[in-house]
Amino acid sequence: MSVATVMTSRERAAAQAYLRLLSAVRAALGDPPAPTAAPPPPLVLTAPMAEADQALAEAGLAGNEAELFDLVTGLHTARVTRRSAGA
Repeated sequence: MSVATVMTSRERAAAQAYLRLLSAVRAALGDPPAPTAAPPPPLVLTAPMAEADQALAEAGLAGNEAELFDLVTGLHTARVTRRSAGA
């Protein structure tokens, strides 16, 4: 997907849902708490996984990881471009 390609609202929702899921997974697998700290509560990824699955299905991307990653890259590139333009 080139930067000039415009995503549909469903494609954008799928890419954003994937990024939220990725963020939740990173938080779950991040640095362990200090030995003196109370253990963190269990993290359940059911909701972000269900959101991502539904968004992928609605965008017609279920089982099409290559296209999803192209969309995520395009979304990230668009954010970086907007930040650079505003700086």
